[in-house]
This record gives sequence, structure tokens and C-alpha cells, in this order.
Amino acid sequence: MTIAAPTASAVSTELYTRVQHFYAHQMQHLDAGRFEDYVATFTEDGEFQHSPSAEPAVTRPAILNELIEFHRRFDNDPVQRRHWFNHIALEPRQDGSIRSTVYALVVTTRPGGKPDLAPSCVVHDVLVDGPEGLQMKSRTVSHDQL
Repeated sequence: MTIAAPTASAVSTELYTRVQHFYAHQMQHLDAGRFEDYVATFTEDGEFQHSPSAEPAVTRPAILNELIEFHRRFDNDPVQRRHWFNHIALEPRQDGSIRSTVYALVVTTRPGGKPDLAPSCVVHDVLVDGPEGLQMKSRTVSHDQL
């Protein structure tokens, strides 16, 4: 029996672990409503597009504004949202950045209710590794239901 070689470029275990650690903290910031901490994971000129119909938010202040506006709909709703990232595929790029493609589920739970899984997404990120560690250069979220 012959097993085919992987088609994707291999990355080091250390880099893969660092990216998982980065995502874990980034998503905990978002789910806890610590939007300033979430935004600090982006580069100053970072780009963020999480709603298919919206234009990308570019720069940290614009990303922060986008998050605040988006989450206003939950102001009077005691909802807890959890973002679950899995199947992280990393590809080093010629310019030194890292292309990351991730499957994501958002779990929404209200007091006394059952968890609701929606939406299901694919997250397309570009990460850069600089003096402050990993940072998000861009994020585009594609919703499966669309």
C-alpha cells in the first residue's frame, strides 16, 4: 500500500502550537466582550470582514467600531456566544506571512436554553510574526449558509 505525500507545506510544531495559542486567547477576548483586547491582536492596519454584506473594517479603530456596532443587538439579550476554531490549516507565504484557513462554529446559549450552533463558517486569515508575536493582518469570514 502506498500513502501519498501531503500536498500542503509542512509547518513546525512550534508555529502550529503558537497559532492555536493565539486563536484561543483571541476568541476568549471576543467571547468575553473584551473588544479592545481582541482588536489589539490585529496589526495597526489590519483588515476584518465578518459579515458578508459589510465592507471590511480597516485599522484597529474601525475594527473596534465594527465589533461594538455588531454586538449592540445583544445589549438586552443575556446570550453567551462561543467561537470554536478547528481544522487549522497553515501555509507559509513568500512574504513571510502565514495563511491560515480555519473551520469555525459559533455556539449561542441563553439562560435555561440549549446551545444553538450557528453559524458555521470558514475563516481566512493572514498572520504576521513580528516583535510583539503573532498578529492578524487580515480576516475574512465566509458563512456556509450563504
